[in-house]
Formats: sequence, C-alpha cells, structure tokens
Amino acid sequence: MFRIGIDLGGTKTEGVVLDESGRELFRKRAATQQENGYLHILNRIKALHDELAAHIHGKAHTFGIGTPGAISPRTGLLKNSNTVCLNGRPLKTDLERMLGRKIEIQNDANCFALAEALYGAGKGKQLVFGVILGTGCGGGIVYKGEVVAGPQAIAGEWGHMSINPNGPVCHCGQRGCVETYVSGGGLEARYAERYRGKKSFTEIAKDYYCREPKAVEFMKAFFRNFGRATANLIAVLDPDIVILGGGVSKFDALYTEGTAEVAQCVFSDCLETSIVKHQIGDSAGVIGAALIGI
Repeated sequence: MFRIGIDLGGTKTEGVVLDESGRELFRKRAATQQENGYLHILNRIKALHDELAAHIHGKAHTFGIGTPGAISPRTGLLKNSNTVCLNGRPLKTDLERMLGRKIEIQNDANCFALAEALYGAGKGKQLVFGVILGTGCGGGIVYKGEVVAGPQAIAGEWGHMSINPNGPVCHCGQRGCVETYVSGGGLEARYAERYRGKKSFTEIAKDYYCREPKAVEFMKAFFRNFGRATANLIAVLDPDIVILGGGVSKFDALYTEGTAEVAQCVFSDCLETSIVKHQIGDSAGVIGAALIGI
C-alpha cells in the first residue's frame, strides 16, 4: 500500500508519497502560515493531503502526520506544541472528519527517530534516540524498530528536562530546560542576553570557527550544557546511538568538542554510545510521518 506523510512545522509543512517498497514518489513543501490560525492550518493540511493523494490517483494509502507536541491520551487534544494555536485543539478528530478517514499523529521527533532508525544512521541498532536541535529541542525513542511514546505521549521529551532550576524561563513554564541552552532558538537568546547583541546561530558558529573570543567563550558553555544534558539522557536510556538532526546538528564541532563533554559527564568508565549526525537529513521527519501512518 502507498504511504502519505505530512510533517507539520511552525514555518513549513511538507508532504511525501512513498510506494510499497518505501521509495519516494512525490514531495511537496508549503508555508504553514500559522499566523492565520487553526482552521487555516487544517485547510492547508487537507489541501496538501489531497494533492498527494491525487499523485497516486486516489489509490489506497496510509496517512500519518508528524507535529511538534503530541495528542493527549486523556483528552484527545494536542498539547505541548510550539505552534501554539494548535494547543488544546482536537487536531486528530477534526482532520479525520475533514478527510473522512482515520489518521495517525505523532510527535515530529518520534517521526525523525523512526526514519533514522529504520533507514538512516540508526539502521540495525536496537535502541535509538533521535534528537531535533532546531528552533526548539525534541527527542524520540525507537526500540526494536518501534516508537516508544509512553502513557502520557511524552517519552523522549529531552528538551524539557531542567539542567538549571534557576535558569531562563522556557515556553513550557519551567526554568532552565535543555531547550533553552542547546536549541538554535535557545542559543540565540542566551547569546543576546550575554552580549547585548543579536546574532543567528549560523553567525555565532562562523565566529567560533574564526576563533572570535566571544564566540569561543560562548560555545564552550554550549558544549558543557550539551555534554551534561546528553550524559543525563544516556544515564536513563543507555541507547546504542544518539542521532542529531535540525539546524544545530550541522555544527561539526558538536561531534568533537560536544562529544568530549558527554564523555566527561557520562556515568561510566567510557562513552560507548555513538553520537552522530543524521543520514536522511531534512527528509527524516516527513518520511517518519509516512511510516507511522494508518
């Protein structure tokens, strides 16, 4: 059976069609336009689904959606999304009614982790932890080829473990979350606080490689925070591999200086868990969404 997946992001929404063997047949990307509200996003998803389905002439297919946040098992409403207009809304129920079919919705980091576990850097590994280091910070767990979501649908939400109870306030309402220190958005905010000037993460990374003193000092703190947070994760899960995705994952020093900090902090005599860059790339989320479809 064909598979259709949609990766619903705060800025962009991407869809893909896979054939029975998992080969990509068609892909489409469009702006999410979250500023236009909940109903607009629903209509955008339906229009994209219909376009993808038309590409396979309406043949039978599964359908899955990956999105920041998760469907609450208690209420059936979306929670914890940084596309805030979706929170507290019956996203799954409304889309099923609009489309006239059952769908599956999973956290976007779970989708990323599943795609990398089955087809990417985690292929052949038993316990895979996938991390998205983008505007925010998400995580997903895959064990023996299956997503582990947990009874509250929050398994793998590494970005919202606090590593400093006196740290900056996170959008979740807690202080000092991992997300506030190692995501692209968090790093940019911490840099602006510390040096009273705005820079993108790309600019900060470029300054680091040019050995600009402020950037070097700042990124050393980033490596320490990444090391501490990742060592905490490894102490709980002891995964075979940690796979990094998102914009921050393109920062090559993360796999040398960052990994060295993990080794310093890990509760073991040596670091056996591999910490690697994604293989599938930006496509992992949408492919994972197609894989979780029903």
